Amino acid sequence: MTKKIVALAGDGIGPEIMEAGLEVLEALAEKTGFDYEIDRRPLGGAGIDAAGHPLPDETLKASREADAILLPGSPAEW
Repeated sequence: MTKKIVALAGDGIGPEIMEAGLEVLEALAEKTGFDYEIDRRPLGGAGIDAAGHPLPDETLKASREADAILLPGSPAEW
């Protein structure tokens, strides 16, 4: 079964960290047969640029429907 993962890179160094994390996920998925799809959505400044709000409605909707959400940084930052 394919798992849907929403990637919320945000801004600053978030996009760089997200790319590195997704590379690790891809390597692990190849070794284990984990089947997933990534849905990249804007958050923070990227959300403001894309939709005029830091948490666009479409980002929130996709996140609620996902099996998992990837956020860069520590939980204390969010």
